[in-house]
Amino acid sequence: MAADGARERAAPIPGGSELIARIAEELYPVVERFFAGRDILSLSRQSLAIEVGQAVTTVIDGRQVPLNLLERRNLITLLMSHLISGAEAKAGTPASERGDKAPNPSDAAPSPDSPSSTSAEPAAAPVPSPTPSVVPTPKPAERRSPAVRGHIEVAKDQIQALVVERIDLAAAVKLERGELARQIGQIAQEVLAEQKIRLNQREQRDLTELLLDDMLGLGPLEPLLADETVTDIMVNGPNQVYVERGGKLVVTNVKFRNNQHVMNVATRIVSQVGRRVDESVPLCDARLMDGSRVNIIIPPLAIDGPSISIRKFSKKGITLDVMARQRNISENLATVLKIASRSKLNILISGGTGSGKTTLLNAMSQMIDNGDRIVTIEDAAELQLQQPHVVRLETRPANLEGEGEITMRDLVKNALRMRPDRIILGEVRGSEAVDMLQAMNTGHEGSMSTIHANRPREALTRLENMVGMAGINLPAKAVRTQVAAAIDIIVQISRMRDGMRRVTHVIEVVGMEGDVIITQDLFTYEFEGEDADGKLRGTFKSSGLRPHFTPKAAYFGLDRALLEVI
Repeated sequence: MAADGARERAAPIPGGSELIARIAEELYPVVERFFAGRDILSLSRQSLAIEVGQAVTTVIDGRQVPLNLLERRNLITLLMSHLISGAEAKAGTPASERGDKAPNPSDAAPSPDSPSSTSAEPAAAPVPSPTPSVVPTPKPAERRSPAVRGHIEVAKDQIQALVVERIDLAAAVKLERGELARQIGQIAQEVLAEQKIRLNQREQRDLTELLLDDMLGLGPLEPLLADETVTDIMVNGPNQVYVERGGKLVVTNVKFRNNQHVMNVATRIVSQVGRRVDESVPLCDARLMDGSRVNIIIPPLAIDGPSISIRKFSKKGITLDVMARQRNISENLATVLKIASRSKLNILISGGTGSGKTTLLNAMSQMIDNGDRIVTIEDAAELQLQQPHVVRLETRPANLEGEGEITMRDLVKNALRMRPDRIILGEVRGSEAVDMLQAMNTGHEGSMSTIHANRPREALTRLENMVGMAGINLPAKAVRTQVAAAIDIIVQISRMRDGMRRVTHVIEVVGMEGDVIITQDLFTYEFEGEDADGKLRGTFKSSGLRPHFTPKAAYFGLDRALLEVI
């Protein structure tokens, strides 16, 4: 059957756990009935996420299914993948022809047997499947007229304060979402009747979802967070929300009520990780509970209203092999990067904003031996290391009195006392470069970091400048000598005009000649043209030079494999 094929093709979501997979299996036939007779492939991802969320809420309503917000969002994402795969199987339309990326089991996260999976989840109570007559087929939210959508928003604005007044918030936060949805739905129905606001059953369910997203989640952003094709979300004030899909920015129809609504969502995000954003601290780096990275800047610095930028946590385990299949790198280049990681080279990943530096760092880190003790240091924790022995450190901003700040440099100094085998900096951007270089030069081989630079040579220059930011008065030659001794490989990655991220250079730091750092190219990307679909064509060309780190690769028994692909 098509439905069974869909479930076989859709990969389990990383971080979703066996509990989510079991619940998805229980709910899939029921959710499928919601969309009976409808063309799922014609729906936008945002509309599908909203409707699947409503279906999930209806089915698990009052059944004591133990799902928190993150688990519920992961369940919605998994069910969306099943539905799309099933629709493709019936229509015979692969995702590549529609411009979307279908779920690929090879891109999935590690199996439940891997150290990173969470297998010790409580058993889920069976979820009875309601008959089709219990739940009416939902109408796509985006197909409703603007007047109807506006009618629901107006009703929400009119009754939200009244609904909140009748809720015991202390008790509400302890309820599962399904039970809370049922109770809020009842209260909303009473308030609608008192205010003489007429909504049909479907509109009341939409209203309940909006109220829940505002109370528990991130309001209008929830459907975008559940959409697996969205990699970045950019909120520019209340009336303009952009997302990135396939490397391209597109505007959405998501809107907030006003600036205060955006501020409420921003405050909810930062408060979850013990930070704050207000007039005294108008900009903040934070993260969502699923690991997504967030930057927030508010007035008076942001003139047109609060701005929220979210770099979403990837639910797919990106490996170097996956990147080779996607043509981000070639197979030979993937082999060189694997050997570089295995051989404990100090690696610097360079690139512009949004070029994929952290994704590449995550992919290369999977080559680290499970026996190594790894310390990661970040401003906002987002690295997804799979090894069992990882200590994650995160900076801390100053308190209201301007005290208590813990900087990257403080954490690097402390990490040296923690007996690490490898130190991984999420990004080097200031005086911590001094301590990072010292760590690399004092036995902490295999360390990795990212840096903002447009070309590999610029990365070396920026490192040299960052050492000067530490206030250490050293001759230029001494600084360059330390940089040349510390860094083995620089990997340059870029987001190109077709939206694809590609590794454009892999260069090796050979040593010093006079006052100049000597490097040699190992691989470069050579642009050749553009195909009919607007995708760039090119080749990852090896320089043919014998790598300077070949003896080190030989120490790990990898020299023959290295020379075969160069």
